[in-house]
Amino acid sequence: MSSPYSRTATLAIHALPARTVIAASLIACFSLPMYAQAQQELPAEGELQSVVVTGTFAKNRRTIDSESPIDILTSRDLQSTGSGELATVLARLLPSLNFARATGADASDAVRPAQLRGLSPDQTLVLVNGKRRYTSAVVNVNGSLGRGSAPVDLNAIPLAAIDHVEVLRDGAAAQYGSDAIAGVINIILKKGAAGGDVEVGYGQTQERDGKQKSIKGSAGFALGENGWLRLSAEVADRDPTNRAGADFRNPLEPRYGQVNQRYGDAESQPATVFFNSEYHINDNIDWYAFGNYGKRDTSAAATWRTAYNGTALRTPVYPEGFLPLQNSTLTDQSIVTGLRGEAAGWRWDASLNYGSNKFELDLDNTINLSIGALGIDSPTHFYAGSLKNEQTVFNLDAAREFAVPAFTGPLTVAVGAEARHEKYSIGAGDEASYIGSGSQGFAGFRPANAGSHSRHNESIYVNLEAEATKKLSGGLALRHERYSDFGNTTSAKGSARYAFTDALSLRGTASSGFRAPSLAQQYYTITTTNFQVINGTNTPIETGTFAVNTPQARALGAQDLKAEKARNYSVGLQFQPNRNFTTSIDAYRIDIDNRILFSANLALNSALQAQLAAQGTAVGAARYFTNAVDTRTEGVDIVSTYRIDLQDKDRLDFTVAYNHNKNSVRSIADNPAVLTANNLLLIDRQTIARATVASPKDKFSLVADYGFGAWNAHGVVTRYGSFTVPQNNVALDQNYDPQWVLDLSGSVKLDKNWRLVAGVDNVTNRYPAQVTSAGNLNVAGTQPYSIFAPNGFNGRYYYAKAGYSW
Repeated sequence: MSSPYSRTATLAIHALPARTVIAASLIACFSLPMYAQAQQELPAEGELQSVVVTGTFAKNRRTIDSESPIDILTSRDLQSTGSGELATVLARLLPSLNFARATGADASDAVRPAQLRGLSPDQTLVLVNGKRRYTSAVVNVNGSLGRGSAPVDLNAIPLAAIDHVEVLRDGAAAQYGSDAIAGVINIILKKGAAGGDVEVGYGQTQERDGKQKSIKGSAGFALGENGWLRLSAEVADRDPTNRAGADFRNPLEPRYGQVNQRYGDAESQPATVFFNSEYHINDNIDWYAFGNYGKRDTSAAATWRTAYNGTALRTPVYPEGFLPLQNSTLTDQSIVTGLRGEAAGWRWDASLNYGSNKFELDLDNTINLSIGALGIDSPTHFYAGSLKNEQTVFNLDAAREFAVPAFTGPLTVAVGAEARHEKYSIGAGDEASYIGSGSQGFAGFRPANAGSHSRHNESIYVNLEAEATKKLSGGLALRHERYSDFGNTTSAKGSARYAFTDALSLRGTASSGFRAPSLAQQYYTITTTNFQVINGTNTPIETGTFAVNTPQARALGAQDLKAEKARNYSVGLQFQPNRNFTTSIDAYRIDIDNRILFSANLALNSALQAQLAAQGTAVGAARYFTNAVDTRTEGVDIVSTYRIDLQDKDRLDFTVAYNHNKNSVRSIADNPAVLTANNLLLIDRQTIARATVASPKDKFSLVADYGFGAWNAHGVVTRYGSFTVPQNNVALDQNYDPQWVLDLSGSVKLDKNWRLVAGVDNVTNRYPAQVTSAGNLNVAGTQPYSIFAPNGFNGRYYYAKAGYSW
């Protein structure tokens, strides 16, 4: 396996379809590309490029000077769609980001993951104001995008609080530590005492469901003469959508031929407050603080329980059948505070960062069939328990410029240290939720599942950046970390940029990185009911999810999790012949060893069931996390922007953006001997294919933005590439063709303060192809669309907004 590693990064280009790369390159270089999407933000009047802070410690680093590709999305860009969810907006603006809309996936309906460059959602690091954001408590354990991951909940951050977003599309573990394999998303909050805004919005789908009502705002306040406080708040009420089909499975059913399932976006009511502040203590020291508190109530539907189980009544409590509702509350809170200043020529920053994410789940409109005959004595409301993730981080960073006679620019030296403590907790539900077969829809966490687990790690780093000549710049970074649970790791990065002319430059990076196994992946455990299609029937099976250190997991061959190790290579070309036209083409390759996946649902035979029952767990299936595969990701990003300046300060902006991505498996870990002896595969075909082919192969967008006087017109055409929803039986795989989606909107400024916006997302009302009926994968037509569809399946969406700013 060592020979592929020695190849140069340019081989990533050759691995892609030649016609795809050539066509996209021609589009980028010769078509007209937009400001409102602003993958590379067009600068304000008089500026050459935007200044960035992500991936660099140098002062006044511009996007055009960066050795790594960086996207900048302004507040205006983030408001350019009808969505109020950050992850949805980023997926529409960034070709390399994918955000499917899970449904029927338990907690993943409430906390949906996004992925960058087709990798796992937890392989992207998220920062807020440059500080590490804590991950969600929810583990995606069902068959949705990002199965097995527990990433940051992007939708817990309201658009009202964001000034802009910087997206570093490159490995950065040597600079930031764990998780920065696919890239880094740095969310910069609004700041300053001046000005403010408030906006109300309303929208609904073509089917007259999914109504969304929102109010959000941001305002600044002076803290005497030396400081400021910025407050941002957002409240929304989002109705569910439903695209389920009528149920024609059993003519005996009282609700035969009716729509009984709820299949679409969950109902949710988020409410969040963010603050950002700074106070100038003296000429050398500033104090700063920012943080948030938010709650999101979500009501998602589990699988419809028919009135009859065969010909027998399931329960007299619900003689017509019932739809269990998973009603969750997500509480998200954080505070970051610190001091920064200058001393002896060094810029320094010392900060303390705490954040937590807690998920609590209640079940309604359901029963526990084990309480009384056919559940006759069962309650219909259950508390299923809680999950909580906490993170505390201390950072000390310092940077200084040194004059080097041989260089045309200064050498920036940055050093720093970090100490981080993490804690993951599971709280048990009430006894009725887990006793016997447990509450239908989601069996609660048992006392045996409950507990808290923690770890700590410490790290140090050094980062060097310099302009060696007027044409050549580069950087080196080295970071060493020590984790209390799995040991030491060191990451390194080298980068360079060479400007052939003022208009044309070549850039490249090579780095090593890692992702530590999360506490959630190591310790998440529960026994609940999962559905598997067996002999064409959607069959409920009691399934145990076991932590790798438990006797049950060890009996099935589990081993301690190791850190994922990554090697990133990229090479890019930048072309900017004038201030109105910019094009970049970046090819990349990412090799990941010991990639952590959630195992297949292991259908246990009677001998294995008896063995686990003797350990106190009676289940028909089992699963756990494992270092499963070594993977390779290869791709290319192309971004081109163009502005046409018209009369009277009118303007016409274009953006063309394209991403092509290919994931493949280089090797698969050996199957545990105990599973081989029982004809079971820990990592089956479906598990591997979900990690490689279940996200779109490519995405293309063409955006136009026309500003004329007080009016603005905005249009986006997006092509979502083909993808495959895999099964263990290759004959049941379903390949989805590319899909084109058109979004249009317009706005007008009524005066200096008022602004009205109206738009339509998915103007042509496009839906993905319906799920095949083969193998009953569509559950007899009641679940007609795939939850892997990158644009969802809500159809056309109308919206309007009214805003006032000062």
